Amino acid sequence: MSVSSTPARQRTKAVVASWIGTTIEYYDNAAYGLAASLIFAPLYFPSTDPAVGTLLSLSTFAIGFVARPVGAVVFGHFGDRVGRKTTLMITLIMMGVATFAIGLLPTYDQVGLAAPALLILCRILQGISVGGEYGGAILMTVEHVEDKRRGFFGSLVNTGSTAGLLLANLAFLPVFSLPKEDMLDWAWRIPFLISAVLVVVGYFVRRAVEESPDFARAKEAGDVARLPIVEVLRHNKRQVVLLALAILAAGVSFTMGSVYSLAYGPDGLGLSNDAMLKVLLPATAVILVCVPAFGALADRVGVRRVFLISAASLVVLPFAWFALLDTRQYGLMLLGFVVLFIGYSANYAVVPAYFSQAFPPALRYTGMSIGFTTGLIFGNAFAPAIATSLLDSTGGWLAIALYMGGASLVTLIAGFFLHPAEAPADKPAPLTVPTR
Repeated sequence: MSVSSTPARQRTKAVVASWIGTTIEYYDNAAYGLAASLIFAPLYFPSTDPAVGTLLSLSTFAIGFVARPVGAVVFGHFGDRVGRKTTLMITLIMMGVATFAIGLLPTYDQVGLAAPALLILCRILQGISVGGEYGGAILMTVEHVEDKRRGFFGSLVNTGSTAGLLLANLAFLPVFSLPKEDMLDWAWRIPFLISAVLVVVGYFVRRAVEESPDFARAKEAGDVARLPIVEVLRHNKRQVVLLALAILAAGVSFTMGSVYSLAYGPDGLGLSNDAMLKVLLPATAVILVCVPAFGALADRVGVRRVFLISAASLVVLPFAWFALLDTRQYGLMLLGFVVLFIGYSANYAVVPAYFSQAFPPALRYTGMSIGFTTGLIFGNAFAPAIATSLLDSTGGWLAIALYMGGASLVTLIAGFFLHPAEAPADKPAPLTVPTR
């Protein structure tokens, strides 16, 4: 069945299922990031130096990103051989089990070193799950819609990560408002436990979706590779490397804005966790509006143009963000987040359409997932820990802004050289979604 002949209802189901699944996966991931920034240090990494405990806690957040390429290889293999749908069902269940388990874990005071070991194990399972989730969710969407609308519909899936972040922040907001003793004793577990309800909803929604038309055609034509990872590394190494570098800007800016900012509030600005969340939450809503808006724009002017211009903006926007945060005035701090998130939204909106064209359908799940998750190790994984170290060593935000701007410059260069797999290697073609 071709994309053009796919019933509109089935295309809608694919988009909704991908969005809901991605929202749930990133709710779980964001819940862990919030807890790693503000809760896990005294519970699982007690230390005489609070900064050391926070650094260790944030390092477990990074471990999840390091585990993602494992999920990309494993689930990319099955996604390119068995199909997108079955693979996405498994990743969703795996994430739900790992997140629910975190809500039941004993603390260091209760079982000693076994507590952080179990926490790390759950985080690794989360990372493996997300590593297989994102590429598949994108492909289930863009492969169900026509080329001229892939910018917009692909961007809708990307709002799922922001919706997950928003839901996680809302779940933790009442937790952070409780007395610290209650928060650390029992309340922090609730956001992790309610993930089970979300996973059940996501499972039934995804079960109703048909397989991707692009994969179905590749399977019917006998183009399914026996070992997709081998074929990707043999024929598409360049695209994998460029894709990994091209995701740095979005990864660093989103993680710094949504995770590290909550640690920077008390450490760098002397503000409470509650005060920072009240700035972050409304700013996060900006992403939900801007991502599909930029996706629709990309369908008209080309994803390459939107991607490169937004990457260039993220070279300088971190400096404005930190300068506005340092005013400690609510309105200006909110403006800082909005400015940063607009640049991020434009860049991340076109990632599905921009990156999926870099690989042929038969290798797309594996190639895209490996490149994406590898880039997140250098972009998302260690960004909070690097920023914490830079603040501790320099006492200011300038070095952190330089780090964020440098990552975006790398993205700008990589994005310039990234092109479709169908284009000759010696003559890169513009990587764009056809205009109307």
